[in-house]
Amino acid sequence: MPCRHKFITDLHLEQLDFEPATLIVGTFNPDWDILSNYAQWFYGRTRNNYFWDVLPRLYGEQPLRQASPSEWKAFCRRHRIALTDLIASIDDADSNNADHIESLKNYRDDLIARQFDEFSFVDILDILVKHNSIEQVYLTRSVNDAFWRQRWDAILTYCQTHEITCKTLLTPSGGARFRMPKGVNMSLGDFIFEQWQNNWHFH
Repeated sequence: MPCRHKFITDLHLEQLDFEPATLIVGTFNPDWDILSNYAQWFYGRTRNNYFWDVLPRLYGEQPLRQASPSEWKAFCRRHRIALTDLIASIDDADSNNADHIESLKNYRDDLIARQFDEFSFVDILDILVKHNSIEQVYLTRSVNDAFWRQRWDAILTYCQTHEITCKTLLTPSGGARFRMPKGVNMSLGDFIFEQWQNNWHFH
C-alpha cells in the first residue's frame, strides 16, 4: 500500500484561515502506523528536530519545541507562515517490505530518493498561484542531489520570475551537526539558528 503523508490534508493549505506571506517547504512525513511516527504536526519529531526552536527565535519569541500543535499553528497564524512538503505520497511503498520500512523509519531524504520510484508530489506552483500573498519560499534542506534539485528548480524559476524570495535552509534536523565546522563552540540549535538567521528575509 502507498505511504501517504501524515498531514496530507494540510499540504495544499486548504485548512488555512489566513493568507500566508511565507511558505516553508519540507520533504515528507510518513503515516504508516508501523513506523511509530509520533509527530503531531509538521516538524513534530522534536527529539531530533530543532525547527520549533529556531523559527520562533527568528521572530524574537521563545522557542516552541516543547509546545503543542495548537501553539505551533497559532504562531504560524500570527506571522502568516504556511507549511507544506514536497511529497504527498510514496506510491510504490510496501508496508510488508522490510527495506521500505527501514528507509522510511529513518526519516532520511536520501533513502527516499534512492529506494522509491513512484511519488505523488505536492503542486507547489499551484499553491503559489492560488496564494499570491506569498512573498518568500524556503526549503528546509539542500538540493545538492538530482532528485530534490529536480523538484526544486521549477519552484525556484517561478519565484524568480514573480519576484518571490526563494532560498534553501540548513536542515533543522539533528543531521545538521555534520555541517558544523570543527571547533565551533555552540549548541546545535544555536548553530542552526545562526544559519537560518543569515538567510531569512528580514535578517
